Amino acid sequence: MSAPLRCYETQWHRRHAFVLANNLITLVTLTGGGHVAEFRFREDTGFPTLNPLWIPPWKTMEPYRYKRRLHAALYGPPATGRMLSGITGHNLCLDFFGPPSEEEARQGLSIHGEAPARRWRKVSGLTSRHQSRLKLAVHLPVAGLRFEREIKLRAGESVAYFKETVTNERKADHFFHWTQHVTLGPPFLDARKSSVWAPVVKGRTYPYGYEGKELLLSGRDFKWPYAPGINGKVLNLTRPFIQPGKGFVVTGLLDPKNSIAYVAAVNRKARLIFGYCFRQADFPWLVIWEENRARRAPPWNGQCQARGLEFSSTPFPLLRRESFAQGPLYGAPCFSTVPARSSLVVEYVGFLATLPPEFSDLRELRLAQNEILLSDGSEPHRVRVPASGLAKTCLLAPG
Repeated sequence: MSAPLRCYETQWHRRHAFVLANNLITLVTLTGGGHVAEFRFREDTGFPTLNPLWIPPWKTMEPYRYKRRLHAALYGPPATGRMLSGITGHNLCLDFFGPPSEEEARQGLSIHGEAPARRWRKVSGLTSRHQSRLKLAVHLPVAGLRFEREIKLRAGESVAYFKETVTNERKADHFFHWTQHVTLGPPFLDARKSSVWAPVVKGRTYPYGYEGKELLLSGRDFKWPYAPGINGKVLNLTRPFIQPGKGFVVTGLLDPKNSIAYVAAVNRKARLIFGYCFRQADFPWLVIWEENRARRAPPWNGQCQARGLEFSSTPFPLLRRESFAQGPLYGAPCFSTVPARSSLVVEYVGFLATLPPEFSDLRELRLAQNEILLSDGSEPHRVRVPASGLAKTCLLAPG
């Protein structure tokens, strides 16, 4: 339990990676696509060591090495396969969220933009008595953007502090999508043992079904978490993996009355909660994607169970031209803006905590000066997650 803070280079499933660790948690981030692959308690803590983040059932590779003639049969055509070849856990969708157009695909773009398929490079990695810190960066030449992500761990805390910077290298304002494509999977996510929670006030199902295997009716408004099923039943979306062979995409507007929004998932058997807290103004939308052994084409092969809990500046993964043509939804903005030759910064935190046996479901999450407060409604602040670095972020700033 007294292991020092660390930041070091490693291999993860034969891929280049960096590890951040303290005496409680280990976080692994990959340079191929920038994906956060693991976020879990260390084995010597005595806490459950489940990694909540999804690891695909297929063998992944460095996505920047994808070549159509070698890899399309394994991962799919370049428009999707390049990104899927390297995807795992928490990945970034930047500049656009959704598929490329036919014209963009012919120019080499793949789903969710350049970031999840390019090689990220280390800018800095520092360790002191109180914290470990890693900064990675990636250049997006088509978008004309530079992206940096800094992750910090502090001693004695099961919290990761994220700071991201988008820099516009061009002489014109840039309108874009910024989505944290966080995906969870088994064994942490389980149909009988798990649930997901977020302060969603309005929901809408995806307008285009789910490739003929949709669980939900298309293009319908609903009151979270109860969405209209294709079979006429109302389905509770806090429960994952309701029906094998089906999938869905929905969006939810996070409560604009609260400056801080969150998304969290609970495994009741392990008494483990995992989640993220962020400013609602930065990411007003929660996009939920679920794949439950529905897709049969490579690399899915009918084997995948995953649920994306994607906090985003835009409500749906659509063609870029379609997304911008639709305008606001529920009066809320649907894109981010970075001015010419300027930068835009967001901060958010990820956390992991154990729950007492009597804790039911998450009903409230609040940030205090040096902790994250969780409640199931039976009494205030039943669980306190130490987070001494919050005071140095913008998350506690007024407004």
